Amino acid sequence: MSTDTIAITGNPISDATCTFVVDRPVLDEKSYAFLDRETAKGSPLAERLFELDGVARVVIAHNEVTVTKNSHVDWPAIGRPIGMAIREHIASGTPAVADTIWDNLPSADSIREDVQRVFDAEINPALQSHGGFVQLIDVKDNIVYIQMGGGCQGCGQADVTLKYGIETAVRSAVPAVGQILDVTDHASGRNPYYRPSRK
Repeated sequence: MSTDTIAITGNPISDATCTFVVDRPVLDEKSYAFLDRETAKGSPLAERLFELDGVARVVIAHNEVTVTKNSHVDWPAIGRPIGMAIREHIASGTPAVADTIWDNLPSADSIREDVQRVFDAEINPALQSHGGFVQLIDVKDNIVYIQMGGGCQGCGQADVTLKYGIETAVRSAVPAVGQILDVTDHASGRNPYYRPSRK
């Protein structure tokens, strides 16, 4: 397979995080978060990405690869090598994630309990001061679906809250979590300061 035929689009989430959307599945209908170089061992694509200077975290989910970088590296310097690494990996035909990852994955019920505990003990008490809350909607395999309410629904900072607050707290406590998907309809929020957040 020619790497030139693999199309990738960069979608910046924040200064530190960018999602690389690929025109084909990278990890079909699954997701996994590699929080450091050690957890990437044995998973070819994650290993390849962590070899690049500045890569701090990698989340592989279906046709998306979300990379968080260290502050000392700029996206123009690291973005192209990330795209090249993804293309070369897909062309190789090898799995993105080691089979043993799935063998050791906790059950959805176990992940649900652990995530709910984080919501109850850490996240919702913090959001209450802003008149908001977050609700755990579902867990499928290791993919977590959440919904924001109160002051968080329709908030223009919802992406920032999710990526830096909720996601950081959840991943620290429950490393097996893959994607964290916000299913809130922010456009229907009654927050008078609503403005569309970046997608």
